[in-house]
Amino acid sequence: MPAYRPPHISPSEITPKDIYLSRRSFIGAAAAAGFGLAAGGEAWAAPLSAAPGPYKLNEKLTPKEAVTTYNNFYEFGVNKEDPSQNSGAFKPTPWSVKVEGMVGKPKEFGLDEILKMKLEDRTYRMRCVEGWSMVIPWIGFPLSAILDQVEPLGSAKYVAFETVVRPEEMPGQGGLFQPLPWPYIEGLRMDEARHPLTILAVGLYGETLPNQNGAPIRLVVPWKYGFKSIKSIVKIKLVEEQPQTTWKNSNAREYGFYSNVNPAVDHPRWSQATEQRIGEGGFFGTKRVDTLPFNGYANEVASLYSGMDLKANY
Repeated sequence: MPAYRPPHISPSEITPKDIYLSRRSFIGAAAAAGFGLAAGGEAWAAPLSAAPGPYKLNEKLTPKEAVTTYNNFYEFGVNKEDPSQNSGAFKPTPWSVKVEGMVGKPKEFGLDEILKMKLEDRTYRMRCVEGWSMVIPWIGFPLSAILDQVEPLGSAKYVAFETVVRPEEMPGQGGLFQPLPWPYIEGLRMDEARHPLTILAVGLYGETLPNQNGAPIRLVVPWKYGFKSIKSIVKIKLVEEQPQTTWKNSNAREYGFYSNVNPAVDHPRWSQATEQRIGEGGFFGTKRVDTLPFNGYANEVASLYSGMDLKANY
């Protein structure tokens, strides 16, 4: 991952909401969930109904415009504005997620079934390994709700994830020189995957996920650096051995398997002691706050790593 650069995006570079929405192609998802369509057959951002979740934050939400125009999604390009500018051709429907491996009942979940899960509002901090952070109101459901349906075997110790590969729709996957090997892959230990904080998100700010934020379904693990929360998932596999992960394979010295947010363990090229909170001190302001161990979720997750050397297991 490139060295951290403070975010400076002029208003002229931000995709206007009306243009952004008109490019959305959530027709199938909206129809499956019973949502209305805009005139001419184009799908608008479909509202999602969700129950209040158990996790809330008494912190200012990051502006939606920032959440949807400043992010990393290398499948659409390596610059922060690339996902919002280059994802208009991506088709998040039809969609399905295969869950397989060491399970008693492998299953392929269609998007209509996924959207009918018991959805919850979950407001989480999101901390990027580059040193910036956001507070995002997600809509999703615990990953364990899907894992329970496939009946994991006792020998399954890890959960591996894989994203979609569509170079014709994802320009960052095309061309001679690639920033990463595709597909993007990630993994969690089974107890991490089953933790109540770990969710599969299908929306943010009360609507279906935008293409640039991982439509139609992505992982969110709030106590880990953001690159662990893999986007546009097509496969989940339960395995016995620790799975390969994209960033660890690309640079193991800088990106470990666990990637827990830890202000006491610096990235080899920059400090992790503080972070730039996007959207505070101006739209893309420069306010810095102290980084919290496990991104502020230590009370919930620190016990998962009892006895582990968190500097060695970064």
